[in-house]
Amino acid sequence: MTAIADPAIERQLRDAVKAERGSVWVRRLGPYTPLLILLVWEICSRTGVLDARFFPAPSSIVETFFELLVSGVLLENISITLSRIAIGFVMGAVPGIILGVLLGSVRTLRLLLDPIFSSLLPVPKVAIFPLLLLIFGLGETSKYVIVAIGVFFYLLFNTLSGVMQTPPLLNDVANANGATRLQRWMTVSFPYALPSIFTGIKLATGGAFVIIAASEFVGANSGLGYMIWSSWGTFAVSKMYVGIVTISVLGYAATWLWALLERRVVPWVKY
Repeated sequence: MTAIADPAIERQLRDAVKAERGSVWVRRLGPYTPLLILLVWEICSRTGVLDARFFPAPSSIVETFFELLVSGVLLENISITLSRIAIGFVMGAVPGIILGVLLGSVRTLRLLLDPIFSSLLPVPKVAIFPLLLLIFGLGETSKYVIVAIGVFFYLLFNTLSGVMQTPPLLNDVANANGATRLQRWMTVSFPYALPSIFTGIKLATGGAFVIIAASEFVGANSGLGYMIWSSWGTFAVSKMYVGIVTISVLGYAATWLWALLERRVVPWVKY
């Protein structure tokens, strides 16, 4: 027997769905908002509303981008910056995740070490870069270490938070089935903390780009950060914008790839 739906209820549901989806025009224009901003910028720069010395027209920035791309300068700097981030990321992420699981699972260890890491967390990572330059010199090692330090704290605290949020019932079930402490870490705590770990990874990715750009300003003669800084010194504003936009695009692409991997590794989380 089929229930007869109340027309008033159906109308309320349609109105609620429509309100949730928002205006049709807003949904259609939303994806093109960046293009609209670029168009306004182009017009204002060409007509003198914006000072072209500081805000060159997007078309001139695109022209500079292709010049740097064809000459190989941009690709070379991109590869150098990405290699520094990749190596530093692994150096910081692996110990950050391992230590986060340990601190989240072992109360004694957490009580001893958490105050130390909590006191170091607010220290600006770029502020210790001069010290790293004194210790490791101007070579690549100092860049790897500064990125690793920044990534380490993101992964440590996100992993720690995820592990501590594991319901005790899950560990009780594992204990009842004879699981060892290592097995509980691998089959209960770590999987439950994966959403928090991926959140930390995505935050660390953005932080790594910020840190490496800042470190390349003063401690490198290559990379996107160096390209931005040297462009500022020679007043090559279009080239400077190319470096800034390139870092932004690379950071967004890396975060998107992590999100894509997260959907496959942690399919039980709603997106």
